[in-house]
Amino acid sequence: MARISGVNIPTNKRIHVALTYIFGIGPKIAENICTEASIDISKRVNQLNDDEVNKIRKIIETQHSVEGDLRRTISMNIKRLTDLGCYRGLRHRKKLPVRGQRTHTNARTRKGKAVAIAGKKKVTKG
Repeated sequence: MARISGVNIPTNKRIHVALTYIFGIGPKIAENICTEASIDISKRVNQLNDDEVNKIRKIIETQHSVEGDLRRTISMNIKRLTDLGCYRGLRHRKKLPVRGQRTHTNARTRKGKAVAIAGKKKVTKG
């Protein structure tokens, strides 16, 4: 099992798919890393030798912000916005959608599970 940037990447998957298990690396960046390291993207992780794994590790460490550093950067940016008290910061503080989505009906992912209003009676047709 190869370990890159503190993440055990799965051994039986193709290398460009396995690299996406690292936080901050998507499909496009994974393919770019493979081409830069001159590794065939159809190769599986267990077929890589140590030299190829070290090439990938070196490229990721030097050119990309991943895992802990990226998470820290994102959280510091959110903290900066909330400290400023700007609109986006207020939306983060209230745990509401930040980028202009509607909240009247949707936004359940951000707001959490819907809570029924206590004491509200259903209208009956009579």
